Amino acid sequence: MKWISGDWLLVLIGESGVGKSNLLSRFTKNEFNHDSRTTIGVEFSTRTVQLNNFTIKAQIWDTAGLERYRAITSAYYRGAVGALLVYDITKHLTYESVERWLKELYEHADPHIVVMLIGNKSDLESERSVPTEEAKDFAEKKGLLFLETSALDSTNVEAAFTTVLAEIHKKVSSKEVVRGPMSAVTLNSPKAEDTEKKPCCKNI
Repeated sequence: MKWISGDWLLVLIGESGVGKSNLLSRFTKNEFNHDSRTTIGVEFSTRTVQLNNFTIKAQIWDTAGLERYRAITSAYYRGAVGALLVYDITKHLTYESVERWLKELYEHADPHIVVMLIGNKSDLESERSVPTEEAKDFAEKKGLLFLETSALDSTNVEAAFTTVLAEIHKKVSSKEVVRGPMSAVTLNSPKAEDTEKKPCCKNI
């Protein structure tokens, strides 16, 4: 087994209430909380993912969408190798703010960061206010990956995270090595190969 040392830091960003926390809990614990509270500052969880012949430890930070926590959350962008930018398909205002979130991310993050635009709550199709094609076109123009998800019924949640991780792996393999103070990504280093390091925090 080949090991890529260090956690790969991903960040979930977007307006408050779009479902970032439930996307995280669905991916890492296969849980959904109907009474999910607003994230204060940042929260994180981890999951080890098997990708082809590699084992990847994904450390995922769920950032607060409220303006007053922006200074805290933006600090986590610097170490991120991937970002999932989430909006609510039933609330057009959360989609309208995507460009501002993207601008803020690129101001602080590594230039090679992999970004996926996610339209969450696809289970609420009857309440949709953001057309799929509109968001897809926007993502293509900005060079972003794109998927619509539902944390409630698990639609595309696994695919969203694993697609981002696969794209990061592709960049690392092609020597577009993305490094950050919290990610320390290296590929096939002698010390890392065939060695499974224990994470600093509980692996969920």
